[in-house]
Amino acid sequence: MEKPFSPACVRNCVPILRQLRPVFAARHTVLEIGSGTGQHAVYFGRWMPHLEWQTSDLAENHAGVQAWINEAELANVLPPILLDMQAPRWPTRQFDAVYTANTCHIMSWPQVENMFDGVGTLLMPDGVFCVYGPFNYHGAFTSVSNAQFDVSLRAQGMHRAIRNIEALQELAEKNRLLLRADHAMPANNRLLIFHRPGH
Repeated sequence: MEKPFSPACVRNCVPILRQLRPVFAARHTVLEIGSGTGQHAVYFGRWMPHLEWQTSDLAENHAGVQAWINEAELANVLPPILLDMQAPRWPTRQFDAVYTANTCHIMSWPQVENMFDGVGTLLMPDGVFCVYGPFNYHGAFTSVSNAQFDVSLRAQGMHRAIRNIEALQELAEKNRLLLRADHAMPANNRLLIFHRPGH
């Protein structure tokens, strides 16, 4: 099949990798929630070969993710598993890192809650949860382009919206995750690094 392609992934993979490398340096297993096209998985898997990168998404996106994995031929990037935040069936294994990009504003708020609850269950002590995307601060957009993007999101479905970082922090803290870093990224995006304290 023809591989799915996201121009945004091409633009953001380098700056995201720059921030992830030190965070993932001592990690071994990563669950990616919402692998999308699969581009991030193979790019990060290639540049961080010490990681076992587990892809996941809705069933309809698996073929596209697998096409990228097949072409890359990377032993450390695993075939996608089914993970639907509407009614998630989480892996029974644990991970010391979880990564998700551009999912919080696509999901409904209850799905975002399910995601944080699930991560709270399967993330090991001293693990990290990295969340990339646009976010609001104190209910305000950080740019005109983000405000316009929010309008387009709501036109696609009223359950979609750019989320407030304070609300995400509340979900995180409920699941014993603390915000350790908030990195400014290109195109008015952010990379949030949540950490689970060790024993």
